[in-house]
Amino acid sequence: MMLALIVVGIVYLSLLIGVSVWQRRLQTNSKDYLFAGGSLPTVLGLFTFAATLFSTFTLLGMPDLFRVHGVGAWHFLAVSDMALIFGVIWIGYHFRKAALRQGFYGMAGFMNQRYGNRLAGGVAFFGVFIFLIPYVAIQIKGVSDFVAHAFPGTLPGWGWSVLMVSVMLLYSELGGLKAIVYNDAIQGLIVLVVIWIVGINCLQGVGGLSAGYATLQQQEPALLSVPGPKGLFTPQFLIGSMVAILLIPFTQPQVSIRLAIMRDDRSMYRMAVGVGVFAILVILPTAFIGLYGSVRYPELSAFEFLTQTLIRDQPPTLAAFVLIGLLAAAISTADSQIFALGTELRSILAIKDDRRLLRITKVGIGVFALVALAFSIVSGDQLALLARTSFAGTSLLAPMIFYAIFGRRGAGSKVLPLMTLAGILVFVGSLFGVIGDHVAGLRLDLLLLIGLALTALGVGLMNESVAETS
Repeated sequence: MMLALIVVGIVYLSLLIGVSVWQRRLQTNSKDYLFAGGSLPTVLGLFTFAATLFSTFTLLGMPDLFRVHGVGAWHFLAVSDMALIFGVIWIGYHFRKAALRQGFYGMAGFMNQRYGNRLAGGVAFFGVFIFLIPYVAIQIKGVSDFVAHAFPGTLPGWGWSVLMVSVMLLYSELGGLKAIVYNDAIQGLIVLVVIWIVGINCLQGVGGLSAGYATLQQQEPALLSVPGPKGLFTPQFLIGSMVAILLIPFTQPQVSIRLAIMRDDRSMYRMAVGVGVFAILVILPTAFIGLYGSVRYPELSAFEFLTQTLIRDQPPTLAAFVLIGLLAAAISTADSQIFALGTELRSILAIKDDRRLLRITKVGIGVFALVALAFSIVSGDQLALLARTSFAGTSLLAPMIFYAIFGRRGAGSKVLPLMTLAGILVFVGSLFGVIGDHVAGLRLDLLLLIGLALTALGVGLMNESVAETS
């Protein structure tokens, strides 16, 4: 297996670096570097969008979520992702119309322009920073700990983390967003092929779908219904998760950038439909892997189960491809998110010198990567739940962003950004246990999102009334 891993790894790294060097030669300005020239065709858009969305939490977190909490894991992600695709098609048109009309350089900069003040952009940048850094960290943490379990005694988990971040920074700093987009296409294909081969092997390992579910019915019938044996998949959890995931394309900049740089609206619509197909194809085999774990390894810890299932129970060459596939999934999401944070920083800087702006942005990308690396070393192993927390946190930005898309320019003033900042701070307080995570039986994240949505509606109605009176 080690020989196969070395060969596959060298080929994979050569492709990443080769594409980055190729794209570096084609860059002429910061727009080429940060926005891939601003014109993505459908196929490239599909793979980079999908690779950014379906990451380590999907490939490592979802099988374990199914194994521990049951079939509700399918509703948690599959139904939510279909809602996301609908949101891309419906809201994406209006977002592109508003963003491209005034020149899009990042969601934070877009907020500044639409609200007419720098507070809105500052709140947007603060929100994505504090919730994306943990999301990046779980990509790094998940794969690093997994590889450390698979190869005990070679490198500690933090050593693998440093190695992965170094590779990620090397090719993203070299080739910019276009290199990341092409590499996402490579990574997306690797992940899709690998996850299906492993999923089919796992399904065969339990005697097929019907036999696997029959065995599970005898061992732990609570896994075959919601809310599951631990009561996780309550209606509020599922609804809150669907809303948070639905809002990802507009609240997480690594995704919104990809909407903004699609070649035209038609390319965006085709890309969205393709991502919907990709979502089903990549999520379905994670359910097979989770079923296998529920039947064969119900008592193991998360990483023990994943190491046993994805590495030791697979043929050596396939196990090598699994490791590369997991690295590809982690890198394709982490590099996009770190790069997007750099782009957001660039969008709120009042600097006109293009070279200086690009230099500061590259330094910012490096700093964000180091912060994510540090956070990955201390984060936990509940990958899917940590990702869900990130989705819920960034979703609090949605009312402010939607008002910028659908409202009149400058009409939002400072009320909505200030209320959004307060909501983010309250949610962070609940994560640290300072504030309870339920209020009157309602999840705090849902309550905050409803409150901010009503605030945005109230601000909009008030401004319309003032406009009509004047």
